[in-house]
Amino acid sequence: MSASFASRCSRVGRSLLGGFGNNIHGLLSTAQEVASSNVFTQQHRTFIQMRTVLKVVDNSGAKKVMCIQALKGKKGARLGDTIVASVKEAQPNAKVKKGQVVYAVVVRAAMPRGRSDGTQVKFDDNAVVLVNKQGEPQGNRVAGPVPHELRRKRHVKILSMAKDIA
Repeated sequence: MSASFASRCSRVGRSLLGGFGNNIHGLLSTAQEVASSNVFTQQHRTFIQMRTVLKVVDNSGAKKVMCIQALKGKKGARLGDTIVASVKEAQPNAKVKKGQVVYAVVVRAAMPRGRSDGTQVKFDDNAVVLVNKQGEPQGNRVAGPVPHELRRKRHVKILSMAKDIA
């Protein structure tokens, strides 16, 4: 009888420990899955690089452009940088036609940019204003907010056309 009692206790002990061990393993694996799923669901903000589609926020006639090349910087363009872009969508009877290669200045970028006072500026979308080779804007109005960092990059005309300066 003592042998059967000992075997029952050992079986119960194994099943309790085994179940407990499995539950810990299950909890750890679900915690790892939640952590890894958060990494994948978070949107990673990067530079404006080749093949990035950008919104045009001036009244030049283009609606969307695709970045062909960032003129400065190896990684890509940030706020205030000039890019070469191809027009992907345009309004009918506008100055700019679909397929035309244009220069543009990045006025809104989704990538955070640090300011000298310690704050960061970040926008919801990537937007540009079309310019000519000399850097003069092709349109005469800018929709939406424009950061004051453009002043350092010598795009004062774009700042003067904008209603909101962030």
